[in-house]
Order: sequence, then structure tokens, then C-alpha cells
Amino acid sequence: MRIQTNQSVCERKGEKPQSPRPLSKVGIALSTLGKQPINGLRHKPTDTTNGWYLWCGHEFSEDPDFFSPLHVEHLSDKLPEVLDYLELPPGYRFLIDRKNYEDVWFDPSLLEA
Repeated sequence: MRIQTNQSVCERKGEKPQSPRPLSKVGIALSTLGKQPINGLRHKPTDTTNGWYLWCGHEFSEDPDFFSPLHVEHLSDKLPEVLDYLELPPGYRFLIDRKNYEDVWFDPSLLEA
């Protein structure tokens, strides 16, 4: 259940916010937009990416074309529901839907090389 609070997601998880760098890129599965739930996971950032990978629906694909690069500034147009989660540090995952469900957890496997 999504928590109704004035605290940010990072505050609720006891984490220091790590906002994506301006003009950095997320990996987003554009072909899945509009499906539910919305999934996100964050690897370590690189020189050009902020580590976030986002997709909608229950299906995840290993296809190299599943994710497309998108500047983080364009997420407000494509997938505004995820904006509150983007400050979570690398190693975090989230799953949300439009029915007020929220699950946020740390996955140490995301930090492995």
C-alpha cells in the first residue's frame, strides 16, 4: 500500500537522496507505457546514465532493444508516476500501480558488476 505522508520516499527508507544528474539518461521500455504495474530499478550510474531502468507491466525482456535511452527531464511527460522515486540510491527497486500500491526495497544484486 502506498504510504500517504509528507515524507519523501528516501526519508521513509532512511536513505540520503541521490538525484539523477541533469541530462543523464534512464533506460525506459517505451513499448510498455500504459501497462500496470510500473517497475523501476537502479544500478550504479555511469558517465551518461543515472542507473535507472523503468518498464510497465508484468513482463520483463532481456532483448537488447527492450529499453530505450531517455533524458531524465522527459520522464515528466512519459511516466510522471516515477518522479518521486528517482532520488532513491543505486540498489533500490520499486513497484507501483495506479491503485495506490507501493513496494520499495533494496536489492544488493543491483550493485554487483
